Amino acid sequence: MACRAAPEGVGDETERGSAVVDFTLVSVLVLVLFLGVVQVALAVHVRATLVDCAAEGARVAGRADRGPQDGVARTRSLIGAALSPRYAEDVVARQVVVDGLPVVEVTVSAPLPVVGLLGPAGGVTVDGHALEKAP
Repeated sequence: MACRAAPEGVGDETERGSAVVDFTLVSVLVLVLFLGVVQVALAVHVRATLVDCAAEGARVAGRADRGPQDGVARTRSLIGAALSPRYAEDVVARQVVVDGLPVVEVTVSAPLPVVGLLGPAGGVTVDGHALEKAP
């Protein structure tokens, strides 16, 4: 049996330099996936922070010696300190009745962070509730 040499252009020589291209393409893909996960985590963090600030504002507004405007002011100050004053532009507090109980509801509409903290206005709407205490 005679050994035949591999045809010209077949073998290790044709793969030469492809590791650099593979590394570059895979690195770009991994980087895009990582940034996507970070952005989703940021969006979840922003939403959780807004919910917490709205709930704290509702608790302040529900106190016997305070009113809805105090809750709005507290919510805006917390959001401004935690995220950005731009997220605190649309905050509304109102008194509602839930199952026969007086409740203060604070609603926050804020941008949905799509790229960093930038995003379309009104993308996230969250509510915070607290029982209203009698004077």
